[in-house]
Amino acid sequence: MNTIGKKMIFISLTDAPNGAENVLLMMATTVKGEMCFLKKHAFTGLKISEGISKRYLSKKTIFWGFVKLIPLLRKYKKDDVVMSTHPYLNAFLGFLKRIGYLRSKLIVRECTSVFTRFTGIKKRIYQIIYRMGYPAVDLVVCQTALMKIQLFDHNRFLSEHKILVQPNPIDFNKIIAKSAQPLINGDAKLDFICSAGRLIPEKGFPILIKAFKLIQQEHPKLKLLVLGEGKERALLTNIIQENNLSDSVFLKGQIDNPAPYFKQAKLCVVSSIKEGFPNVLLEMMSVNNAVVSTLCAGGISEIPAIGKVEINNVEALAEAMGKKLKQNQHQSSEIEMQYLYSRRPEIFAQSILNALQHQN
Repeated sequence: MNTIGKKMIFISLTDAPNGAENVLLMMATTVKGEMCFLKKHAFTGLKISEGISKRYLSKKTIFWGFVKLIPLLRKYKKDDVVMSTHPYLNAFLGFLKRIGYLRSKLIVRECTSVFTRFTGIKKRIYQIIYRMGYPAVDLVVCQTALMKIQLFDHNRFLSEHKILVQPNPIDFNKIIAKSAQPLINGDAKLDFICSAGRLIPEKGFPILIKAFKLIQQEHPKLKLLVLGEGKERALLTNIIQENNLSDSVFLKGQIDNPAPYFKQAKLCVVSSIKEGFPNVLLEMMSVNNAVVSTLCAGGISEIPAIGKVEINNVEALAEAMGKKLKQNQHQSSEIEMQYLYSRRPEIFAQSILNALQHQN
């Protein structure tokens, strides 16, 4: 693959195994680049193969990671390529390039639509840092056409030709291989619906739990397993208890490999309210045809074969879940596999590198 520069480095705030970090890892693996993390995750981090060079700038705070990143960037020359995918980090790197400190080419990827996701002072801060850093960026990668529109509407100073719409990649062969691992702790004996993500408001888990209660009478043996950890654990636990679902809904915490759960689930659900694009949806589709997603991001309405439902609607989500459960179709269909195949990491990487080359 044409990697353009002498070196490629992919910089992330942490090595937490979230969607944005996994996208950078897939890109780095494809082009044989280097991964750099401002802070090492305290618990479970990304699973990085031995063939990928990696470095951690701090074990304590992201702030010290930023401090240590500054001298590191000086070794990258004009033809080298730096890529990042977190708004604050993107703007920081853009500002360093704008003042002439960072000499390499800079690609930034939008991990979410910050200008529609946030309001008030937080939105204003993003407006300021984008204005400070993004004018110097060589290429901005958006996950969907809607994200591009939202970005450009709030940042008219950007050159539209520097914004590339490139759907997220999925290494479905890797997901399929990982899904072959057995479930443990008795979960393999359960009939369950599965969802996954950080326990944060944007993921819509209260809606999912209430929707599950509506279909429970028709499916009394089904359990709901939610994979992930986050600040809303206490809130979700209260909702589970208030709805008398303590024996049916389980918050499983952070799971290193969720793929076996996605594969063995009777149904996989994405209940998010707002996303850049839910990478977990692609992982679910790779191993299971019974998938329902809210229309929480641009591009979901065009995905074939999955159940689609409006956001923030308990009754509509319950209806879509019940309909998919009755279809009794577990393996991914040919049309789904073609869709996923078009999102291979090689296509993702080459499209971005080609677009960067055209900026010169």
